[in-house]
Amino acid sequence: MYKKAEIAKTKKEFWTAFGAYMKPVPSAEGTRVNWQNYKTGVKQLFFRMKAERGFASIGIELNHPDLDIQELQYEQLLMFKKMLHSMLGEEWEWSYAQPDEYGRPVSKAEAVLNGVSVMEKNDWPKIISFLKPRVIVLDEFWSNVRHGFEELK
Repeated sequence: MYKKAEIAKTKKEFWTAFGAYMKPVPSAEGTRVNWQNYKTGVKQLFFRMKAERGFASIGIELNHPDLDIQELQYEQLLMFKKMLHSMLGEEWEWSYAQPDEYGRPVSKAEAVLNGVSVMEKNDWPKIISFLKPRVIVLDEFWSNVRHGFEELK
């Protein structure tokens, strides 16, 4: 069993390595970007990447506390579902207003890679190979659609 401090240290090492690996990759608009802490510019709309024990995931998360606004954002995102899936070359899982670990409603579209662990450094290349192309596509997707979401702020 891993101790909390060991888990936190290993996760920090992973995200530092991921950031260093992604640093030379420019955004779709040719600018520098902090890939592991991507800023969408829209309140309560995030690109989430996770590397955990047992899985890695990447997705778009909507967690606006005003459920009406979250619903509008989700419906707008759904309008671009075909475009996103076409750009990714795969289908993602979609869910509306499902409770998170704190009971707050969260809507998302995400892809999950099961059977990997951030605690196993041998899995890091698999996790990075899973996250890298998807976050690059999310950035390209976002550069095409973000203006419609900025109006919902």
